[in-house]
Amino acid sequence: MRQQYDVYAMRCPTRMVLDRIADKWALLLLDRLAEEPMRFNRLRRDIEGLSQKVLSQTLKRLERDGLVFREAFATVPVTVEYSLTPLGRTLNETASALAHWAERNMDEILQAQAAYDRKTSGGS
Repeated sequence: MRQQYDVYAMRCPTRMVLDRIADKWALLLLDRLAEEPMRFNRLRRDIEGLSQKVLSQTLKRLERDGLVFREAFATVPVTVEYSLTPLGRTLNETASALAHWAERNMDEILQAQAAYDRKTSGGS
């Protein structure tokens, strides 16, 4: 029998997973890796503002969660590629939709922010 999880319960382990996938770097990595397997330095170049340390930490967490696969090739120096696992592919549909939703709706969001700022700063 499968265990029942409740995302609204404070100690439910799903909260950790939601925290992980709500991270902007994780979303961007999942979306980028959906295209093809990639090496570490290419990911770092492709995702502007992502430091080497944060990239390494995020990839390790995604690998631990079973979302990313790390494959090392016996070359000199060792070549390492990252790709999505089958589980990661199921999540990527949602992650990609969320990331690209932000792109499609950014103008409206900026307008709403400006209207809110005008409203809250003008009345005080």
